[in-house]
Amino acid sequence: MNRADRDPGLQPERTRLAWRRTTLSAAVAAVLAVKTALHDGSATGIAVCALCCALWLGFLRVAHLRIRTLASASPPPALAPRHASAAVLCAVSMAVCAAVLVV
Repeated sequence: MNRADRDPGLQPERTRLAWRRTTLSAAVAAVLAVKTALHDGSATGIAVCALCCALWLGFLRVAHLRIRTLASASPPPALAPRHASAAVLCAVSMAVCAAVLVV
């Protein structure tokens, strides 16, 4: 396929959709953490649940910034390393919080 034949709008659109799917998955994980913490009722569970929700909000912020950047620029700039690090940190921390709630 020739580079001139490509639609330059497709890749940013797929990336925006991927960010939205990932944010939705993180929201589901946060809701399950709240459900687990409320069912458990321990102070530690509630504290971990609050941390999980804060991490979700952080991830939501990074995702929102990236989605706005993808929608406004053509071609979109690369993801800033600090934003990428923040997204990874939030995702890994949410996984650790989930592990703590399950165990």
